[in-house]
Formats: sequence, structure tokens, C-alpha cells
Amino acid sequence: MLTYSFMQRAFLAAILLGGLCSLVGFFVVLRRLSFVTVGLSHAAFGGVALGILLGVSPVLSGGVFTTLVALATGTVSSRTRISEDTVIGVFFSSSMALGVVLLGLAGGYQADIFGYLFGNILAIGREDLWTLGVAGLAVTGFILYFFKELLALCFDEEMARAQGLPVTPLYLGLLVSVAVTVIVSVRLVGVILASALLVIPAATGLALSCNYRMVLVLALASALGSGLTGLVLSYWYDLASGATIVICATLVFLLASGIRMGRARRAARSTPPGEGGISRDQGP
Repeated sequence: MLTYSFMQRAFLAAILLGGLCSLVGFFVVLRRLSFVTVGLSHAAFGGVALGILLGVSPVLSGGVFTTLVALATGTVSSRTRISEDTVIGVFFSSSMALGVVLLGLAGGYQADIFGYLFGNILAIGREDLWTLGVAGLAVTGFILYFFKELLALCFDEEMARAQGLPVTPLYLGLLVSVAVTVIVSVRLVGVILASALLVIPAATGLALSCNYRMVLVLALASALGSGLTGLVLSYWYDLASGATIVICATLVFLLASGIRMGRARRAARSTPPGEGGISRDQGP
């Protein structure tokens, strides 16, 4: 299997994307931005369609478009009382509508659009790997440099503001990081499933541990394990690679959730009546 060059590129892409998604997804889950990632991944469709119409790289146009949508979402939600979910709901639907209109203007049968809707990690080329590597390096650099500040922002925004942290620039930077991660994921798993790679591995880590370092380690292990297992299964059984990776990640999350519920039941049985309460281990 590894003698084929396309499988070598696919495994490398799965490793790079797994590391990037687990790091960014950690803050997505802590900041409760899961719906925002779904909205941004679907908003990318408008940028991809614009690239097809103009004859430029759909990844480039999709990246610029999704970044602008992320900045608009953060700016509107931080300067008004409208929630992030509501704002992204507006941009999500309007971007999808714009994409449909632009594809209609492009005319003809657009076979490439299916590659961006559903992705194909087995068709990854060297240029895609370079794009993923450069984008991943930039996002990882931002996340690691501002790790403590972003952690404070996710846990208690008011406290972070009282400590003098630049809350709005940090929040916009986090949204841009999510947008960049989404657009480099689209080529691999498609618009429809890109958000899953950001949310599910981090949710798995959070289900198994309350220590943020361990959550990161578990999210990384889940992302890498699901990506590599999904690739092998899709090669052996001729399955859609992106969907198989997401299904593997979902099964790991369900297993982690079962373990978490089992722990909770055992803790409830061992706690004498009248001594219940909130443990420090029950939340991050």
C-alpha cells in the first residue's frame, strides 16, 4: 500500500491535518465555536465557486473568502448583541446562496465542484501538501505563541479583559485560524465534512480528561488514529476516504463518551447519600 506515491501523500496529509485540527479544535470546543466551524466550512463553498468562475485557484479564493467571513462574524458579534451562532447562520446561508448563483453563472458541468464538496484525500498532490504545510505552520505558530492568552479567553472572557489582554484581536485571530484550517481541510474531506475534523477529536479528548494538556494529547491521538485507520479502510474496501475518516473519529468519540458515562455512574455509586457536589475533576 505504501509503495504507491498517492498513498504516501495521503498518509502525510492525514498526519499534518490531524495535528493541525486537534490543536485548533481544542480551542474551538473550549470556546464553544462548533457551529461557527460548520458555518465557515459551508461558507467556503461561496469562495470556491468564485474561484471556479474567475478561473483562479479555488483554494486561494476560498481561503480569502472564508477568512473575510470569519472576520465579519467576529466583528459583528463583538460589536453588537447578536450571538456568534446567529451571525454565522446569516453568513452561512448567504455564502451558500452566493456559491449556487456563481456556479450558475459559470455555466456548464463543473466536475471539480464535487471534489470540493466531498473531498478526496487520495488525490492530494504535492502543491496541496505544500499549502497544507505552510498554512499549518502559520496557524500553529499563532496558537502556540498566544496559547496562554487564548486559554484565558476561552475559559473566562471577562477575566481576560480585566487582565488587560487584547480580547478582540485574539478572538479574531482564533476565528481566522479556524477559517484557514477549514479551507485546507476542504480539499481533503470536502466542505460538508471539514468541520467534523475540528470538532470530533477535541470532543473525544474532553470526554476522557479534564486536564487541558491531556485533552490535547488525546485529541491528537484520536485525530491521527482516525485519519490513518480511515485511510487504510478506504484503501482496502474502496470506500470514500474522507467519510471513512470521519466515521472512525465518530466511533472513537462514542467509545470515549461511553467510558465517561461509566466513570460517572461508578462515581455516583461510590458517593454516600448527601455528599454529592461538584468535583474539580468534572470540568476543565
